[in-house]
Amino acid sequence: MTMGDLATVFRLIDEANAADPALEADEAGNARPAALLYGERMSAALDGFQPDAPETLRIACRAQHLERWKLPRAEYPMTKPGYHAWRNEQKRRHGVRAGELMAEAGYGRDDIARVAVLIGKEGIKRDGDVQTLEDVACLVFLAHHAIPFAAGRDEMELKAIMAKTLAKMSEKGRAAARSLDLPQALRDLAGF
Repeated sequence: MTMGDLATVFRLIDEANAADPALEADEAGNARPAALLYGERMSAALDGFQPDAPETLRIACRAQHLERWKLPRAEYPMTKPGYHAWRNEQKRRHGVRAGELMAEAGYGRDDIARVAVLIGKEGIKRDGDVQTLEDVACLVFLAHHAIPFAAGRDEMELKAIMAKTLAKMSEKGRAAARSLDLPQALRDLAGF
């Protein structure tokens, strides 16, 4: 039985992410710290996708990009191996930091370890909660980041990126993606 407090850990995660110097416009056009907004969007997407998600999955979704700005992509080579090294270090750091905040909120070692596994996306095709986290991250990307991401990229590159995104998703995730209110150009690139 979890002894931690979900509201407290969400508050701690949000306070940490509120320090993100990068700003992004929310749906109302207000400039908000990007990591904070991302965490809120992940939680909202999870609530719509799997309302009965366990607390550990809720925490992992909220903390997936916890203090992401502290390790800039530019600190790694701008190559595919450089990207993978940066991404893996980010996952490790997010898991460690989420664990610190969870401990502060009263969670035990087992829950902390579980969140680290989820954030690390270990066993994505064997662990339903890891797959759900990936589905939710892809849905947030499609709903909020795909259009700005597409700017300046050619159609073939975008089709490949969309194909990779959809390939990472479960059938339930792809069905949810098809139901998103996306511009027709993006729907065409995704093939739905």
